[in-house]
Amino acid sequence: MAVELCLLLLLFCGSTISEVQPIYKPPPGTLDFGFVPSKTYDTGAYHEPGSIGILFKIVHAFLYLVQPNSFPQDLIRKVAQQQLGNTRGDYQKAIYYEIGFIVSAALGLLFILLLPLVGLCFCMCRCCDNCGGEMHQRQKKNADCQRSCFATFLFVASLIISVGVLCAYAANQHLTNQVRGAKKLVNSNFKDLKIFLNDTPAQIDYLVSQYNTAKDKALSDLNNVGPVLGIRVQEQLGKEVRPALDAALSMAGAIRETKEALENVSVSVEVLQEGTERLHANLTDVKMHLSNTLNDSACNAAQAASTCNIIRNSLSQLNVNANFSGLPGVSSQLAKVNDVLKIDLSSLVQKGYAAFNDTPDLVVNQTRNILSDIKSMLESIGSNITTFTKALPVEKILADLMVYLTQSEAYVQDYFPLVEQYDFYRWLGCLILCCMVVLILVFYYLGLLCGTCGYDKHASPTTRGCISNTGGNFLMAGVGFSFLFSWVLMTVVVLTFVTGGNVEKLVCEPFEDKNLFKVLDTPYLLNRHWKNYLAGIVFKNPNVNLTFEKVYSDCKENKGIYTSLHLEYLFNINEFLNVSMYTEDVALKIEHIQINLSKIILLDEIGKENLLNFSSSGIDGIDFSAYLTEINKSVTKVDLLSFANDLEARADQLPKGALENALKGHANSIRMIHNQQVVPLEQAMKYVKARSTLNQSIRLLKRTSSELMVKVKNVISAVNTAQFLINNNASQVIVQETKKYMDTIIGYFEQYTEWVKESIAMEVAACKPIANVIDTAVDIFLCSYITDSVNTFWFGLGGSSMFLIPAIIFAVKLSKYYRRMDTEDVYDDTENGNNGYHKEHLYGIHNPVFTSSVEQW
Repeated sequence: MAVELCLLLLLFCGSTISEVQPIYKPPPGTLDFGFVPSKTYDTGAYHEPGSIGILFKIVHAFLYLVQPNSFPQDLIRKVAQQQLGNTRGDYQKAIYYEIGFIVSAALGLLFILLLPLVGLCFCMCRCCDNCGGEMHQRQKKNADCQRSCFATFLFVASLIISVGVLCAYAANQHLTNQVRGAKKLVNSNFKDLKIFLNDTPAQIDYLVSQYNTAKDKALSDLNNVGPVLGIRVQEQLGKEVRPALDAALSMAGAIRETKEALENVSVSVEVLQEGTERLHANLTDVKMHLSNTLNDSACNAAQAASTCNIIRNSLSQLNVNANFSGLPGVSSQLAKVNDVLKIDLSSLVQKGYAAFNDTPDLVVNQTRNILSDIKSMLESIGSNITTFTKALPVEKILADLMVYLTQSEAYVQDYFPLVEQYDFYRWLGCLILCCMVVLILVFYYLGLLCGTCGYDKHASPTTRGCISNTGGNFLMAGVGFSFLFSWVLMTVVVLTFVTGGNVEKLVCEPFEDKNLFKVLDTPYLLNRHWKNYLAGIVFKNPNVNLTFEKVYSDCKENKGIYTSLHLEYLFNINEFLNVSMYTEDVALKIEHIQINLSKIILLDEIGKENLLNFSSSGIDGIDFSAYLTEINKSVTKVDLLSFANDLEARADQLPKGALENALKGHANSIRMIHNQQVVPLEQAMKYVKARSTLNQSIRLLKRTSSELMVKVKNVISAVNTAQFLINNNASQVIVQETKKYMDTIIGYFEQYTEWVKESIAMEVAACKPIANVIDTAVDIFLCSYITDSVNTFWFGLGGSSMFLIPAIIFAVKLSKYYRRMDTEDVYDDTENGNNGYHKEHLYGIHNPVFTSSVEQW
């Protein structure tokens, strides 16, 4: 019942996902839905053993030597399916896999059986004064060396046994400490599960509430349909309309510029004509007087005749060069342009701009009714979601799950003292086993201490001191207890070795590399009729591809449980949040938007006729080359200063007299004309500006008049094309932009849906606590706490037990050198040929001090 409740809760956790496929290509504006509220889980499903971890690694290495084979997935599957042995060679494979454990366990059993039997035989043999039981020691020359070697070997063996028993004790204590501290970890897991249950409703509410974010954004765009849709339509139409209106407005500016240029030409020509006519009159007068002077009889003289002729021939140069009086006027063209300007073309074009810029207002006015329906529809969607959410029995399910979880926690809390009590019994039993070994070690160490300290090499075997004799007795006591306890120790070692080693190799290691999950996910393994066991439990449909490994991995990554368990197979979330159904209704409403832009007039017939009148104003008939030619000419044909200087120089060539003086007077007159009239014409601002203005105006008129009729027709054609687009083809543009607008509106809800999917997959009802429970139960409790500690315990205890054998041998050998003997060898001459000793029955001396049979073993 609890499992079903949990699964039903998880279904509701995932019930906000929509499977609507995106139907739009242009990405809408990104919405910010914030972060799903969540709390941090406290449980860290990871165990750090500390310094004892080195022992754990050593034990793992030893187990790898004993069992280096890979995890037998096929054999485990057959065992689970009770098919082991159906295939030929299965038992051989199992034996091959377990051969390390089998051999080790066999050696342990052999140890258990033989060591007590050997101890019994050894005891009986010594009671018959054999096997070292005779209280007589033969003296040898290397006795001290043997004694030292036996003592050293026994000490080393005792040290190794001590290390082993310390390892066993450390493992035993470590397990107890971990069991005592496990309550905190268990409570942490329960706390995380409660957080998991308590946070889920708030997360669901948050997901549902964020629908308002998408709805508010959509309503904002709907309220701003003019700036949004209207501007989009305007931008698309503007690709044709704006260039046409810009061209018409540019032509209106060209008309004004043409008028200004014509006026500038007329004024500039008058200014320049005035200056050149006065200069022409003065030059003509000077030329006439100079000609009269040259006609004087003095020029007929032989010395002056050639000079006068030269001067007379140069008189034609005294004339103006730029003749502005002969240029054609532009008054007729100016009059026609003024007639064109009587109609304000710019104002007409601006009216076209204004009408076109009113497109957003037209869209708002013509879509008011449809938009109100869409807004009502969006409000109803939110109401439906809220109503459906409230109808879900989430609170009841959560309450039932919380009750079950509370009961489970109370059950664990109630039985935890019992677990600690049983662990105490276990700890006490293991401690007794360690104390058995410690007892043996105490006898060995006391024997070594007393024997070594009380040994007197000058004393004979029958006269050894009490301390030395006590040391030997301690060693033999250690031997006796070794025979008594060794089989018990090895029995525990074998049992824990076989159990703990196989748990490590068959559970812990495959759990760590997830091979164990692969076995559990084997089709028809746990149920002969179900392909996927977990899917059969969750969905009652074993054909769904739901595996233990995938669920564990997803929960390990703290993904949402909806994604981890693929709960979409159990609950059709489209019934909860079928955005496609609502968006279809919204799309239909938006598609019915019809916008009529036929009221927009870009340029009326008056404006078009005005453009045609401008093209026929005659400015293209102006003789621009004549104007440019006169502008580029100099003021006079010759430099008057040079002419005056040359005239004066030639006058100097004449004889002194009236003719010379007259010519010099004319030269001064020419200089005066240059300074007073030519220089102002060339440098005075009035004439310079007139010449520059005339030059610029003529060039502007030339550019404007170039193919003027073609330009005007192109402008009118562009305006007509744009008007045709608005009147006839705007519907296509409107449909296209309406589709984009619709995609934008729907895109907000699809963003909401995708965000919900992502949140459900990664954040809502994140199942990390479930993975933590599994890790806590298997990886920490079973493997790290119990298995590693048990394996380390048998490793240390087993090592100690194995080294009891050499310790027994060395202790028996060494005790002969410490105990007081009943008889001893008596030496006489060392050269009598008896190899340093006499036979006991001939020369033995009875020791009356220590003859009790109680001292014999």
